[in-house]
Amino acid sequence: MNLWAEAPPPPPAAPIPPAGWLRVVLRGAALGGVTFGCLGLLVLVRLVERPLFGLRRPVTPHITRFVCRAAFAILGIRHSVRGRPMRQHGAIVANHASWLDIFTLNACDLVYFVAKSEVRGWAGIGWLARATGTVFINRDGREAAAQKALFEARLDAGHRLLFFPEGTSTDGLRVLPFKTTLFAAFFTPHLSETCAIQPVTVIYTAPEGEDRAFYGWWGEMSFAGHFLKLLATRRHGSAEVVFHEPLPVADFADRKALARAAEAAVRSALPWTDS
Repeated sequence: MNLWAEAPPPPPAAPIPPAGWLRVVLRGAALGGVTFGCLGLLVLVRLVERPLFGLRRPVTPHITRFVCRAAFAILGIRHSVRGRPMRQHGAIVANHASWLDIFTLNACDLVYFVAKSEVRGWAGIGWLARATGTVFINRDGREAAAQKALFEARLDAGHRLLFFPEGTSTDGLRVLPFKTTLFAAFFTPHLSETCAIQPVTVIYTAPEGEDRAFYGWWGEMSFAGHFLKLLATRRHGSAEVVFHEPLPVADFADRKALARAAEAAVRSALPWTDS
């Protein structure tokens, strides 16, 4: 699910004390109520929104963003933003440290994630992804033409796509080399002259006294275990999102050049030396 071939082993999980379990219950109930209550509302609104607007979603992304902002308030994680999301057509690319990135990035912009097709079948997460308009793709070069057509349709509908070019989550202390496959979809005549790619760096600062990789999710770490750890933590750290200058696709010769420039921008804002 979150493999990283050269990853060091995650630090051992500390046992959750009784006070931590109380926070799990209280925060879990609040987060579950907000998430599933609002997503139930999202589905109802989408029943009206879809026949009126088709692929366009003028209302429901705002519900998603509210849920993500509420999640940070419930967990007690400080959230901040540097720079501004672009307003032109195109996509956002970011480093990938954790499942928490979905909340971190949705909290500050109206975006639609691009995810591998397997996510569609994940219990709970798959349903949430479908409801919020996630674009599902197969990482297969033979389907490149279909992916380009799908991206074009979503971008023409005014959607701003977001994908993780590393292809896997990490400990959050480094940026892995960007895979270039998905960048190719933007080099069609229809998109290359009008679209831009905006690099974004996500920076997590661990709670005081915790391992620097506290928010990272990689290797054999389970989603449930990581989620419980965040619910149980008494004092959290912070999440910062850095929006870099957009990169016009037309300024680059090919997908590899664009991917290199995006990767360099994302790396430039990480404070760690490991990247």
